[in-house]
Amino acid sequence: MSDIISTIQMHLPALIVAIPLFFAFLLPLIGKKSKSTTLYTTVLVAGLVELLALWLTYIVLTDQSIVVYAFGQHGDPRVTIPTASGMVLPIRILFEVDAISAMMLMLSATIALVAAIYSVSFISRYKGVEKYGTLLLLMLGSTAGLVMTGDLFNFFVWFEILSIASCALVAFRTEMWESGEGAFKYMVISTVGGLFLLFVIGIYYAEYGALNIAAVAHYITTSGATRMDIIALTLLLGVLAMKAGSVPMHMWKPDAYTAAPAPITIMLVTAAQASLYGLMRITFTLYGTYMNNYVVGYIVALLGTVSIFVGVSMALVQRDIKRLIAYAAVAEIGYMMLAIGVGLADLGTYGASWDQAGYRALTGGIFHIFNDALDVGLLFLVAGAIYY
Repeated sequence: MSDIISTIQMHLPALIVAIPLFFAFLLPLIGKKSKSTTLYTTVLVAGLVELLALWLTYIVLTDQSIVVYAFGQHGDPRVTIPTASGMVLPIRILFEVDAISAMMLMLSATIALVAAIYSVSFISRYKGVEKYGTLLLLMLGSTAGLVMTGDLFNFFVWFEILSIASCALVAFRTEMWESGEGAFKYMVISTVGGLFLLFVIGIYYAEYGALNIAAVAHYITTSGATRMDIIALTLLLGVLAMKAGSVPMHMWKPDAYTAAPAPITIMLVTAAQASLYGLMRITFTLYGTYMNNYVVGYIVALLGTVSIFVGVSMALVQRDIKRLIAYAAVAEIGYMMLAIGVGLADLGTYGASWDQAGYRALTGGIFHIFNDALDVGLLFLVAGAIYY
């Protein structure tokens, strides 16, 4: 029994992604029996992923270390391959789970479980329930992969899977014309974002011949950020801010959030926050102190400030409850981007030795990711109950 537990613990990062993906393709077969079987299976799978995510989070926080999982590694997948120079050789697909990615993973799994439970009564009256369950589990698996991946190409792969599943679920209620419009806008921003993300990957690979985040960060550290690195950073900031729903690239958000079923809307909230996580990972991990964080920080803070103002102002004049909450969500994204911007600007000013303002701003921004998922998510569930 202890051997089984040890094996499961060893493969936790892979299982968290593999289980929802496996059942996502199994649900169309299960769904031929009954709608309730499909929905309850979705709940059970989401619950299992939640338990595994909590287990992995406990390991990361208890050991105060980064859990590394190397796909294709013979023996223990947690063992990396050092080179003569001491640098890890990024020749395999890696999952790297630290404290912040563990928090995002736990948050995504919790929201997915809540969405699955809520869907049992909310979605049962619609057609295509088995497709709905498949897409929900694809969103769960891709979000988990997005926050755990250690290389940029797989970040793009999970980004695309998440975009496709989200777009289909926004358009789930085909009898509503708003669903088609919201899904089209979401598809456009996801397609544009994916193309620019792939272009950035091409820049890094042309420069360094590697896509592992740690490897690219190592090259930028040793040689300094080049002009192409700055272009790549600019494009990444635009893509991730657009996907998060920051002003002035927020136009898709109210329509998509309003058209999507309530349990899917809260999944879209976590998808936006996963983009914010990507923004933090790119700016702090990939570039760190080896670029002009002062300028980048003020740009991000400015986008956050404008998002707060526009989001709150537009929310005040809405007559539809879901659109009101959607514009409030734009403002909430602004608060988190403001915190990230202040942290970056502070890092650019003081280097590795931050003062209290930047550290506390970033801490508050990270905490607000958790807070925002709960309060905005619950508001959308209340709106769904009213609609139901």
